[in-house]
Amino acid sequence: MIIDTLKNASTYSSLHPLFAKAFNYISQKDILNIEDGKYDIAEGLKLIVATGEAKSKDESLKKFECHDEYIDIQICAKGLETIAWKPREKCSIKNGDYDPARDRRFFKDEPDTFFQLTDNQFAIFYPEDVHAPMIGNDVVKKLVFKVKI
Repeated sequence: MIIDTLKNASTYSSLHPLFAKAFNYISQKDILNIEDGKYDIAEGLKLIVATGEAKSKDESLKKFECHDEYIDIQICAKGLETIAWKPREKCSIKNGDYDPARDRRFFKDEPDTFFQLTDNQFAIFYPEDVHAPMIGNDVVKKLVFKVKI
């Protein structure tokens, strides 16, 4: 997992060929004015933009998830979002079967840590990162790049 600000995004462009495309895309946009929806940016790179009310910790942890085929770049465009995290290698309590259509695997384990993102901060979640986002009390505008491994 990586946590940083958009100001430093170019630092991570070399980690995956599609990271540069993702960060370049948002550097040319006013992220506060991108309409909610799903966007195909390039082959293997999608963007989901959503604005919504954050959830309680218990509600978010019902979907304590990780992915097998995609890396998430989750950007907090506006608001204050708490995210739960635990390394996948320490998760042992499955919460249902893997859903290949949505590339999601859920766990019931307790998170190891919680951290916050706010305006123009991001986290990168690899397949080994189990996470539960959108914990909080306010409205959050969020961008999530789905990056094919």
